[in-house]
Amino acid sequence: MKRYFLLILLSINVLTVFAQSTLVDKTRSFRQANEHQLLHEFMGLLSIPNVVYDTVGIQKTANYIVKMMEDRGIKTQKLDAKTKGVPPAIYGEVIVPNATKTLVFYAHYDGQPVNPNQWAEGIKPFEAVFLDASLEKGGKIIDVPKASESINPEWRIYGRSASDDKAGVFTILSAYQAMTKMGIKPSVNLKFFFEGEEEAGSTHLEEILAKHKDKLNADLWVICDGPVHQSGRKQVVFGVRGDVNMEVKVFASKRPLHSGHYGNWAPNPANLLVNLLATMKDTKGKVLIKGFYDDVTPLSALEKQALANIPPPDEQMRNELGFVRAEGDGKSLAELISLPSLNINGIASANVGKMVANIIPTSATAALDLRLVLGNDAQRQVQKVIEHIKSQGYYVTTNESITDEERLKYPLIARVQAKDGYNAQRTKMDLPIAQLIIKAVQSTSKENIVLMPSSGGSLPLYLFDKHLSTPTITVPIANHDNNQHAENENIRIQNLWSGLETYVALMSIQ
Repeated sequence: MKRYFLLILLSINVLTVFAQSTLVDKTRSFRQANEHQLLHEFMGLLSIPNVVYDTVGIQKTANYIVKMMEDRGIKTQKLDAKTKGVPPAIYGEVIVPNATKTLVFYAHYDGQPVNPNQWAEGIKPFEAVFLDASLEKGGKIIDVPKASESINPEWRIYGRSASDDKAGVFTILSAYQAMTKMGIKPSVNLKFFFEGEEEAGSTHLEEILAKHKDKLNADLWVICDGPVHQSGRKQVVFGVRGDVNMEVKVFASKRPLHSGHYGNWAPNPANLLVNLLATMKDTKGKVLIKGFYDDVTPLSALEKQALANIPPPDEQMRNELGFVRAEGDGKSLAELISLPSLNINGIASANVGKMVANIIPTSATAALDLRLVLGNDAQRQVQKVIEHIKSQGYYVTTNESITDEERLKYPLIARVQAKDGYNAQRTKMDLPIAQLIIKAVQSTSKENIVLMPSSGGSLPLYLFDKHLSTPTITVPIANHDNNQHAENENIRIQNLWSGLETYVALMSIQ
């Protein structure tokens, strides 16, 4: 009887694998027959400016996505926040008769600010172009392929949000399009949710989730954002770090001073600032701020095992990025992104290059980025930094301007301002729905996929737990070298195609 039972299980597994393999083959055939039309639509989406603070561009991007959804027969509407005038979330749903589970597919359609002058020659942020390889490998701009020409999957498309995160919007909607064209009915109810304010910290997402809570009921949110593993393997990510940004500005003289007449006498704010920042981390990258790591929630045994199974990309990435010694005192990249971090995003004080002048500046400013892990609280972490600055002898204020009375009373003055930020989130890896997601993604890959307890990047996924009591799992598709948030952002075409296969499988979970 036991042998008979095992044979039945084996037969079921074989049939499942066969069905999934057939699904991948069908999806690939659909893509090969329609890839020119798919990329034409994607290039149209990339051509619309979507910087998060560009109200006109954001609305145009939202309208383009609404049309994409309506063209696919998806019942669509815009979900507004309680606050007026903020970017809407674009919502759609496909209800499947007799389906017992509901998945919400999330991506965001806003993008990071751009400085066109920093992009490579011939590449403009919102005039997407094809390159025959990555810029780092000597890639050159090529013409948009004609319908009669084949498309090399190793080509890249360069443009703002090509990877983060219009690729996510495109992949999710193209997966549903593929299923309808192939005559395959989804196995679950599908809901689509595209946010328009993620790159500004999802300031009003909480309002949208609270206001439209009844509409957003589901068993799981599937997040399409971020890159696959550095090895190129597909990965399933069970958490994200939180994030909060700070600005620290230190002050000295009320006006710029001649560096010869007043050097060695008048305090130099740039020097003060770099000395202050140097007290926050040691030479191995450990944050020295009191209590910075104290409230971290430890990884579970299952999460530790998943971490140990991740193929180490450290040597590959050091060679690729061109440095010898990493921070972390010997810990791996995967281990370090499971810890909170303090990063200096930028420093400014007077001018450099052709605009440099022999002066002592009046102030110096640093932008800090605090990444949070489970257990950290954004505002508590900010307060730890503020207390550290005070411990270095600084008078700390939040006011925009400094009074003469303050200048004459305190030898060290720092203005510290922080955004609200958001906390980290992590989903248990052994949930039944998580196992279904793992199985679906694995069915599209011949290599073992990577199971990552938490991403190094940040999304406000804790809000889905808070307002909807719904777990989230991230299934990214972009290439790891996509330059997201920076100049020359790009997407490798094969990553779009592989992502398409992944998301068809997710919409067909068994």
